[in-house]
Amino acid sequence: MPVSAQGLAYEWYGDDGLPPLVLASGLGGLGGYWEPNLGALSQDYRVLTYDQRGCGGSTSDANPTVAAMAADLAALLDELALDEAPGLVGHALGGMIGLQLAMDRPELVLRVMMVNGWASLDPHTARCFDTRLALLRDSGPAAYLRATPLFLYPPAWVSAHDAALLTEETEARAYLPAAAVIEARVHAARLFDPGAYRLGAVATPVMCLASEDDALVPAHCSEALTKLLPHATLASFASGGHAVNVTRPDDFNARVQDWLR
Repeated sequence: MPVSAQGLAYEWYGDDGLPPLVLASGLGGLGGYWEPNLGALSQDYRVLTYDQRGCGGSTSDANPTVAAMAADLAALLDELALDEAPGLVGHALGGMIGLQLAMDRPELVLRVMMVNGWASLDPHTARCFDTRLALLRDSGPAAYLRATPLFLYPPAWVSAHDAALLTEETEARAYLPAAAVIEARVHAARLFDPGAYRLGAVATPVMCLASEDDALVPAHCSEALTKLLPHATLASFASGGHAVNVTRPDDFNARVQDWLR
């Protein structure tokens, strides 16, 4: 993977000349999170994925705020000097990075889709973060990874994909960010709260996409966010869990393509 001047590893998918599309992952921070979606989306778009600071092939330090994460992405887009502003699809924390980019550098993003994101931390999500960090601190990375599917996927999907999840869990130990990086990223997500005034000034079109059965970020967070943004629309899946792009890739890809058109 190429690495930017700021130390971010990134990758392009799709032919030159196609409209650009940025995919920003959530807490895990890896561009590879979007593997179930790349084949379909890269047919019509030149898709950019990247490893966020402290994750995967990117530089090892961590950003303390979502604003700093958005500044990293802005620097990458500036360096790439695209001919046109891309659309951006962000999952959870990645969606907040996209929204922050729309607030700070609106000329760099055409539109933003926030998948299971929020305007301010919900108490339920805070409890989930507390639980995940307690596992990481007290039981170690293996226990943290073992529990991760419980927060990302519906129970029936976990049951049906247990063997694949066990393989993924073993492989993930090799590229799991350092515990200090995970803590810093959770802390940044907790602090994200732009407030009604800044959100009310966002001119970029935003779609807030929620999963009604999300066990990590309740769907009402997307509903609340939509009400604060002047050019936002709300859409939802009845099922699919927090990582709906993984559990329902065909439906998710179709929704993204319809939105981009």
